[in-house]
Amino acid sequence: MKKSRIALGIAYLVTLVLEILPLGAVCVFCPDGETEIRTTYSYFDLVPFGYANFSPLIVAILTVVLVALSAVYFAKGNPRIGKAIATLSIIALALSFAPLVYGVKYYSFVGGCISACLLAAAIVAAKITKRRE
Repeated sequence: MKKSRIALGIAYLVTLVLEILPLGAVCVFCPDGETEIRTTYSYFDLVPFGYANFSPLIVAILTVVLVALSAVYFAKGNPRIGKAIATLSIIALALSFAPLVYGVKYYSFVGGCISACLLAAAIVAAKITKRRE
């Protein structure tokens, strides 16, 4: 059980660090109609949200909520909170792939690493939840 807690904590910590870096969320601008300028932003930045790339900010907020819920879950051990963590982890994982709807150029390597960390966290959260039932 302790290894699972450590793994979940590391997955969320790495996810938060990657989301803070200004390399995750991508906006592609085309000022002259021909040349595309690809710029990257932090997941917590409002610029991509303003240009209709909603998912990075929502994923970042969900990650912060998941960290808080995990702390409460490990302190109290309520199974309902564990199920909420597992469900929110899957929702955050699904939303982390949403920029691919616009195209591959709107997805970055750091975004892929964030998705991988959220996948690992969702798997560990599901295992922890099943063990507690």
